[in-house]
Amino acid sequence: EIALKNTQDLHIPRPPEYYSCLVRDLETLGWNKVAYVDTGLTTVKLKAEDSCGRQHLITLKLNAKYPTEPPDCLVDFPVPFAVSWVPQNSLIDIYNQFLAALESLKEFWDALDEIDGKTWVLEPENPTRSATTRRIAIGNNVSVNVEVDPRHPNMLPECYFLGADHAVNPLRTKLNNNMHLWDPEISLLKNLKELLEIDFPSRAALEKIDFAKDCGICYAYRLDGSAPDQVCDDPRCGQPFHQACLYEWLQGLPTSRQSFNVIFGECPYCNK
Repeated sequence: EIALKNTQDLHIPRPPEYYSCLVRDLETLGWNKVAYVDTGLTTVKLKAEDSCGRQHLITLKLNAKYPTEPPDCLVDFPVPFAVSWVPQNSLIDIYNQFLAALESLKEFWDALDEIDGKTWVLEPENPTRSATTRRIAIGNNVSVNVEVDPRHPNMLPECYFLGADHAVNPLRTKLNNNMHLWDPEISLLKNLKELLEIDFPSRAALEKIDFAKDCGICYAYRLDGSAPDQVCDDPRCGQPFHQACLYEWLQGLPTSRQSFNVIFGECPYCNK
């Protein structure tokens, strides 16, 4: 039904010059840099490797007026990727701009690759190249969420601690007291270790299951893609919960009370 309504769009052929120009540009660029071309020659994926050996893709959506108008470019970047284009340009110009953008993000990806390789990252589970946050395990039910600026990856990132108050308050204090010691010349991970005065749990010595404790209400670790982020403040309990599960539980208790956007109530496990 949709196809019948758009028969005019479906049957408008692209001019022969479009195909000859595109094939010529692809041959000039080199077929070894082409990862995918659709049967209609309207979508092209180009592959590239940055100076650290990381593989990247750029998807080009070409319209019928190519090369007069530039293609739409889709990339997995943490920052916008804008192509500079004049009608005399070709795919080589886009590819070179893509390579330059990769190198400008090298330090950002280096910092996050070190975190991914040397610590236990709880979220995101499978980070994309555009992801700027990492939730790093510090201990049992204690973690820090780090938001890295892709344009200034060596500067102090935004840090948000998750866990019981008795566990995260000393970490907040250390971060505030040692903030002046941040050194842009050393890696992000090393800076975090020195400011927090801790060693992050090693991937070699511990398994993720040591930190990925299930929610005490739904008995699952993942709920709509998110991990438990609320913890009972009682040091003897420390049971983690999903925020959504805890909110739903507390709403049903007659002993709970709400003040503005905060709800107060007892822990389902220890009643504290």
